[in-house]
Amino acid sequence: MRLVFPTLMLTALALFSSVASVNAAPQHALTVYGEPAKYPAGFSHFDYTNPQAPKGGTMRRSALEIGHFDHLLPYIDKGIGVTQIDGLLYSPLAQRSLDEPYTVYGLVAQKMERSDDGLSLRFFINPKARFADGKPITAEDVRYTYDLLITQGSLRYRTQFADVNGVEIEAPLIVRFDFKSNENRTLPLDIATLPVLPEHWWKHRDFAGGGGYEPPLGSGPYRVGKVDSGRSITFERNPDWWGKDLPVSRGLYNFDHFSIEYFGDTDVARQVLRGGAYDYNREFSATGYSIGYDSPALSDGRLQKAHLATEAPQSAQGFVFNLQKPMFQDRRVRQALAMLWDFEWSNRQMMRNLYIRQQSYFSNTALAARELPDAAELKILEPLRGQVPDEVFSKVFEAAKTDGSGIIRDKQLQALELLEQAGWKPDGDQLVNADGEPLSFTFLVSQNGMDRLLLPYKRTLKQIGIDLNIRRIDSSQYVNRLMSRDYDMIVTGYPVSTSPGGELLNYFGSVSANDPGANNYMVLKNPAVDTLINGLIRASTQSGMLHYAHALDRVLQWNYYWIPNYYPPGSSTVWWNRFGIPSVQASNDEAIESWWEISTTALTNQQMTAEKIARGRPGGPR
Repeated sequence: MRLVFPTLMLTALALFSSVASVNAAPQHALTVYGEPAKYPAGFSHFDYTNPQAPKGGTMRRSALEIGHFDHLLPYIDKGIGVTQIDGLLYSPLAQRSLDEPYTVYGLVAQKMERSDDGLSLRFFINPKARFADGKPITAEDVRYTYDLLITQGSLRYRTQFADVNGVEIEAPLIVRFDFKSNENRTLPLDIATLPVLPEHWWKHRDFAGGGGYEPPLGSGPYRVGKVDSGRSITFERNPDWWGKDLPVSRGLYNFDHFSIEYFGDTDVARQVLRGGAYDYNREFSATGYSIGYDSPALSDGRLQKAHLATEAPQSAQGFVFNLQKPMFQDRRVRQALAMLWDFEWSNRQMMRNLYIRQQSYFSNTALAARELPDAAELKILEPLRGQVPDEVFSKVFEAAKTDGSGIIRDKQLQALELLEQAGWKPDGDQLVNADGEPLSFTFLVSQNGMDRLLLPYKRTLKQIGIDLNIRRIDSSQYVNRLMSRDYDMIVTGYPVSTSPGGELLNYFGSVSANDPGANNYMVLKNPAVDTLINGLIRASTQSGMLHYAHALDRVLQWNYYWIPNYYPPGSSTVWWNRFGIPSVQASNDEAIESWWEISTTALTNQQMTAEKIARGRPGGPR
């Protein structure tokens, strides 16, 4: 029921006063385990921003997604939306800091109050918060947004917020979320990062269909300016944005125009950047990053290439088995196939030894299981004995390693032994099972560049009687086949957080295995994995969370659900040299929203140095 104001306002405020004693004092920030936030109340700006950064100019970047967007909203599972709508167009209740494990600071919500028993979270909305049409953001908009995302949004919201018991409006600018239990420690922060959508605008439009290409009414630092259907979108900075002077915003959102360019192919995106048609590319191809930008512009500094955010968790990337397929259901088959991909040779021959082998699902973080389990972790694992591989208890996982020569006869012999144990025997030039069916599978791809990594693997497999077929399809077909789990093997990645929570169910939980909107591309249904994820989510201390994370990592590793790939020593980033960058970089993100324009054209290293000196900052940031 919707409250009527101001008639019931005094009643609501009185009720709030009567229960306030059971709650901690309202806070400017939330952390997972109640530890002090890095930035105290009244802080001026994040360390990774320059509060004196000038406003103006343009930034054009490539999209993180491969393919063309078919609607704008990123909050649904259908097709491809525009990721940057979240944050640029819609401000969240609280903004995540990019140099802490998981801490959020109030934005739309001026203050946040978590109850002492952990069963509720109250938001006090900033009275200055406005949508772009001038209407105030209210508690009703927060409740409407939550209900909309849960009922019409992506599956991840229903999974992530399964422990929310209800939402209550206590006053026009006060809203309370109640929880079923206090065991999900990241849930309050996940709720706090929700965007706030305008009820008066969306109630008349097709949210479930993605809203089409119509520019939505927002609440953030930018408006949607121009939409080139599927190909590009340009955001225009709102100089009157209500939140521009908040500590969480100072030094951010400096460009007057911020454009996102979409490409159906990574090679095309790379060539278009080299031609100067846009400014910034986050490169996900190791080969492309290593040699794809060699040019006079790179030599003289007009084109910059660097690994940013070197302390950031790295996405977990690998060749993923579809566990629904009969030939992949035996762990020994998966183990054999995993040891036959020669990372060391590929890294030396194609990637200039630049990349690091993926060993963990939580690479570059303290969550990775890189030592033997201690007593606390063994206590978690012991009830699962018999359900998980024996190696989990006594060995540290290491991906198969070669000498990089390209000759891996020893690995082929080991693989053949494993495959024979699993029932695969030589028959002419093939390996076949008891029914005479050959060991053959297809690797589905949608982008150029993968052949360089897969063709050597294909040859290695063929030498012992295994057929690997590489099939490339367009991005729209690829998305449809992912959603229907219609593939044998793909390459995919999972974002990694230093404070993981309910999103792990989306990647590895049984509940999401066959949901077309979920990212459980392994189609993994393992009760032991479910148990460990639930334990991690409900851990009451950081050390407890780490023990569950290590246990989960171990079980995933030793089950050989994927062939682990590699990760770079930071975010592989290429850009034209015309921007200022804060001297202190965010540890967890490249944070280009903190950059600003110095020149309308790319400068050589020498020219950029001269420009800094002219501006009185000879030793300052780029």
